[in-house]
Amino acid sequence: MKQRKLVAVLMLVSLTAIAAPSLARNHRNGNDTRFTVRIENISMKDGFTASNGTKFSVALSPGLWVTHELEVRLYKEGVAATTGLERQAEDGNPGELVNRLMAREHNAMQHGVFNTPVGASAPGPIGPGAAYEFIITGKPGMKLSMTMMFGQSNDWFYALPAHGISLFDNGKPISGDITSRFTLYDAGTEKDEEIGIGPNQGPRQSAPNTGEDEHGVVHKPTTSVFFNKTAGLFRVTIMPEEKM
Repeated sequence: MKQRKLVAVLMLVSLTAIAAPSLARNHRNGNDTRFTVRIENISMKDGFTASNGTKFSVALSPGLWVTHELEVRLYKEGVAATTGLERQAEDGNPGELVNRLMAREHNAMQHGVFNTPVGASAPGPIGPGAAYEFIITGKPGMKLSMTMMFGQSNDWFYALPAHGISLFDNGKPISGDITSRFTLYDAGTEKDEEIGIGPNQGPRQSAPNTGEDEHGVVHKPTTSVFFNKTAGLFRVTIMPEEKM
C-alpha cells in the first residue's frame, strides 16, 4: 500500500473513532493495582503484497478494553455479531460496544477505549511503528477483555478470549507479553474481499459501514495467511505499577 493510502485509512478510521469517548467508566479504589497496557504495531511498512502486486501495510484500529469480575462477552464464536461488534470489526469504532457496556455496567467493571496513538493529538489507528498505551486498574479476581480491528479487512478483529484473561495469578499481578492471548476473528457481518486491496476495506471504502452484508457468524479465518501472523504484526504488553 502506498503511503497516501495508509494515510487514507488512518483518516477514515479516525473519523469513526472520534464518536467513542476516550474513557467510558473507570471505578477505582485504594486497593486496586494499576497496570499500563501497551499495543505496538511491529509490522513492516508495505510489508505485504496482494495478488495484483499492490504492496500494503497493516494498521490496527482504536479498540475497547474492559476489566471485570462478572462475565462480559464482547463476542461469541458461532453466533451473529452484535451491532456494537459489527461497528468495531468493520469500521474500527468501539463506540457502540461502549454504549452496550454502559447499559449493563456494575461497580466491579471498568471500561474505556484506546483511540489516540502515543504522541498523537487526535484519534486514529496505529500503522507500523506506532503504538497505543493506556492505564487500567484492577484487583484479584478481575479479568481483562479487549477488541480491535484488523484494519486491512472488511470485518476482522483481534480479541482476547471471550471470557477475558485474569489480571492476577495466585494473587500476584500479571506482567509481560500477552500477545499470544489474542486471536484473529471474522465478525461474519460483511463479505470478505482480498486483504489489502478490497474496495470496501478501510483504506478504500467511500464511507463507514459499506460493503455487502454476509449474514454470517463470528468465526476464526483459519485459511487466511494472517491467522498465524499475530506475533509478527503487533505486540501487547501489560505492566503492573504502584498500588493506588
